[in-house]
Order: sequence, then structure tokens, then C-alpha cells
Amino acid sequence: MRVKFTQETADEQRDEDSQGNVDRNQGAARAISQFIDPGLSWKDIDWLRSVTKLPLVLKGVQSAEDAIMAAERGLEGIVCSNHGGRQLDTARSGIEVLVEVMAALRARGLQDAMEVYVDGGIRRGSDVIKALALGAKAVGIGRPTLYAMAGYGAKGVEHVFQVSQLGRLVPYSTVVLCLETYMLVVVR
Repeated sequence: MRVKFTQETADEQRDEDSQGNVDRNQGAARAISQFIDPGLSWKDIDWLRSVTKLPLVLKGVQSAEDAIMAAERGLEGIVCSNHGGRQLDTARSGIEVLVEVMAALRARGLQDAMEVYVDGGIRRGSDVIKALALGAKAVGIGRPTLYAMAGYGAKGVEHVFQVSQLGRLVPYSTVVLCLETYMLVVVR
């Protein structure tokens, strides 16, 4: 895999400071941000196409304009998501972005040009129904199952399905897949 952006490792990742003088107030966000390439652009899709025959799905779509550009470039899918960015003031969740994205794709006749997924803002079974009704092909359910797994293991994830009534919406085989991977994607 190509690495375009290189920078020194974050202080939080270094163990050379035995005096304990490392500023740890910036935490995980700073450490994780070291892996984000700010130089990525739409031009990189051509490069990705040249090195793989795999389908390309763009995650992090936050606007109708980006969805249209992805469809016009022939991407196989997009994920309306903010990468857990609700910590940022005014960042919209994936399900909020989905409305705008699907309207723009339909207006240009591109709604069938690629698959549209949504990840974020899904907390109940009714949210899954809403996302599918709005045009999403699949819905990612991460946070509720992640918290349940962390606190209660597989039984906790099963409880999420019972409480949210997702068991009524999804085939049992999909629920079992969730218990193995700790993430559910509901496909129409």
C-alpha cells in the first residue's frame, strides 16, 4: 500500500521519555490522526484503480456533491459517515447526510450508479427502516454493538438485537454474523 504522508510518530506513541514528560492530554485523537493522509484527493481514485481490481467504496461522504463526484468517477459505493465525528460540533451523522445524498443522486439519475450505505446515527430498529426507506442499500450498526460487546460480550450484542427489535428486521444468519464480527450490516 502506498504511503504518501509521512510524519514523525505522535509523542503519545513514543516510549523514549522515561521521565513522564510526554503531554498525554491530546490522547487517542492525536495518535489516530497520524494515520490520516491530508493529501488524498479525487485524483487518487485513478491510482487506486490502477493497483487493484477490487470494488472501491468511499467512506466518509458528508455532502451531495461528494456523492455525485463518486458516482461520476465510477466508484462502486459510498458510505455516508462522519467516522465517529459527532465529537465535533455540528458534524452531521450518516443518516442525516443520506437524505441529501439520495435526493441529489436521484435528481441526476445516478441513484443506481453505485451502492449507498449509511454508518452513523443508527440507534434503534426504526432507524434501520428509515435508512433503507431513504435509499440506503445497507446500514452499519457499530456503536450500540461495540458498547454491548465491551460490557457484556456476545450476550450483550444479542440483547441489543432484542431491545432494538432488529431480530424482526434481519434474517437470523445476519445476526449470527454480527456476533462473530461485532458489527452488523443490514442488506436489503
